[in-house]
Amino acid sequence: MPTYEYECQKCGHRFEEFQSMKDAPLTKCPECKGKVKRLIGAGAGFLFKGSGFYITDYRSSSYSDKKKKEGSDAGASAASHTAPPSAAAKPADKPTAGAADKPKKPPGKKGKD
Repeated sequence: MPTYEYECQKCGHRFEEFQSMKDAPLTKCPECKGKVKRLIGAGAGFLFKGSGFYITDYRSSSYSDKKKKEGSDAGASAASHTAPPSAAAKPADKPTAGAADKPKKPPGKKGKD
């Protein structure tokens, strides 16, 4: 059953009433007994839970905290698995002149050289 919002035309009192859709709109203000007008409401938001909907939309704060902790642990472990400085400082072998200096065609292009 929806909740309807009303406003009194006489005293300006605003209130909500939980009514069936089949019920007639209220006509009297509960405060001053003046005439009321039913307002257009924004309605209620829907919250879909269950199979078939995105579970990530409703994750708990404990899940988020756990993910943050795992992310910081992953950064620390990645730093510990880097190559030693001696391997990083070693200069790369240069190719010999000749075929390696010839510009290569972009992949997927066919035709004349």
